[in-house]
Amino acid sequence: MDDAERSAQGMTVRREVLGDAHVDRAVAGTTPFTADFQSFITRYAWGEVWSRPGLSRAERSMITLTALAVLRQDEELAMHLRAALRNGLSPDQIREVLLQVAVYAGVPAANRAFAIAARVLAEAGQASPGSAGGIK
Repeated sequence: MDDAERSAQGMTVRREVLGDAHVDRAVAGTTPFTADFQSFITRYAWGEVWSRPGLSRAERSMITLTALAVLRQDEELAMHLRAALRNGLSPDQIREVLLQVAVYAGVPAANRAFAIAARVLAEAGQASPGSAGGIK
């Protein structure tokens, strides 16, 4: 697969996982300074890694949620929580991922992630605010 094919595949997967509205905003916000980065993440994150056959999208979402919660990347975590729902994760599965984070990466990181998840789930109509278990 050449870079053009990888880019096209990446854009398809990116849109399926993150949704057209998010990707359209990212593309519209691309500047000459950020163009190479947008191309890079489309080709490699989405066209290469997220497109591999070894894990389902739901499994990739679980791993991604874990990494983003541990790194306290709040905006990316919120975006990927929405993507996790789109990839078929239930609020119960998201809760289980964040409980694992608490044990292996620390309660403060998980507490913050639970608060973000509660907000995202409420916005998605999946749970009432605060029901995911975090302390605000």
